[in-house]
Amino acid sequence: MSGIGDLAINLAASVIAGLAVWLAGRVRRRRRAARMRRFFGLGPGADCVIVAPRHAGSPSRHSVHQTDVAAMLEVAGIARDCDSRVELRVQGMSPRFDGAFGANTEFCVGGPDANTRTAAHLETFLPGVAIDRYQDVGDALHIRVGDDRFSRVPGVDEYVVLAKFPTDGRTLFVVCGQTSTANRAAARYLLHHRDDLVGRHGLDGRFCLVLRVVRPRAYADRVVRVVADVTDTAFAGPPPGHAATAPAGGSADRPDPAPDALG
Repeated sequence: MSGIGDLAINLAASVIAGLAVWLAGRVRRRRRAARMRRFFGLGPGADCVIVAPRHAGSPSRHSVHQTDVAAMLEVAGIARDCDSRVELRVQGMSPRFDGAFGANTEFCVGGPDANTRTAAHLETFLPGVAIDRYQDVGDALHIRVGDDRFSRVPGVDEYVVLAKFPTDGRTLFVVCGQTSTANRAAARYLLHHRDDLVGRHGLDGRFCLVLRVVRPRAYADRVVRVVADVTDTAFAGPPPGHAATAPAGGSADRPDPAPDALG
């Protein structure tokens, strides 16, 4: 009988230990999910608005570059993980915003030439950030933050601004790249490095980063580096007398950008 009793005790102890491990794991997963929802400003049943850019190289005002579609799928995956609903608005296709933000988290994707919503966000909330127009500077598509300039070298280096900030009681994300490849790279970075971002900026903190996409011709959007945390400058605005103008030699007579240009 003692052997049977010992077996029963050991079995009960194993069940209790297994249940404790399962409960601990469940609590950790719930806490992790809650932290992710808070960081993205999303939750079960909440709406997530994705504002897509038009295809810069397409004659159709309703066309979206396939790589920007991939970027939006990354964002939609974030919303899905938070059990939120997704509403897609395409630049030039959806009705104009009425100016009210509502209570929805918004992900605004694309450069200001391809997405007027991005242009408005840069001017209103990120006054220290500017992107020169393609017709002025060509493929370089300089991103300017204060006195710093990040210039595109096609196939070698491409840059994207990734920003998060609260406004009117909800969360706004801006993904503003020089190309659609850079946009997707930033969306992937946001998804896969959210714990790092929380560690550096907190669950509710704002940030503005410049990311570099390394040799996109060889690696597409897979190799990404943070080159600058420009949070203070981006939200504070440019220094006195600073203007985002094209450098000498910029031409307004360049042809339409390649399909990937301007995001």
